[in-house]
Amino acid sequence: MIIKTVNLETVCGVTSVLPKNEKPEFAFAGKSNVGKSSLINALMNRKAYARTSAQPGKTQTINFYNINDERYLVDLPGYGYAKVSIAEKEKWGKLIERYLRSSKVLRQVFLLVDIRHEPSANDKQMYDWILHNGYQPIVIATKLDKIKRSQLQKQLKLVREGLGAGPDVTVIPFSAETKQGREEIYALLEDDGPEEISPV
Repeated sequence: MIIKTVNLETVCGVTSVLPKNEKPEFAFAGKSNVGKSSLINALMNRKAYARTSAQPGKTQTINFYNINDERYLVDLPGYGYAKVSIAEKEKWGKLIERYLRSSKVLRQVFLLVDIRHEPSANDKQMYDWILHNGYQPIVIATKLDKIKRSQLQKQLKLVREGLGAGPDVTVIPFSAETKQGREEIYALLEDDGPEEISPV
């Protein structure tokens, strides 16, 4: 996929009205320090368009990036950040759920987990929650460059078992540093899936 134009078109907070986009959307979920902004920047071929921060929990909104005026990358709020109050976490959770249930053009949800560690309880909860909302997540195992090549299969097995993901679930190892895995994700972004049928 060749990235020609990128535009941060809509930013939605907990009280915002969600946009009614017509072009296909691809959403990215993951806990606060999993490298979601780095992944999105790598996909958009931009160094710092999506804000990265040494302070986790920075993404508190749903950000809609218009790519080539053809599709949207949707950056969902990071979860699992300990310093955020329970009330604030609940607001973000409701915002994500409202989006998953209301979007008419959401084609795919990608769930990011850190390949170095067993998925956390929050990761498992998000995986199950995405399933509950009618989507089969594509799992992206980030920070691939932080492990040895000999550890790859062992860590992928750990990710699958930790999430309860069967052999039919796609798991893509990814590195924002080397861009390994980006082409596989591009291929999924170019598959817009079935067209939405407008109600008569």
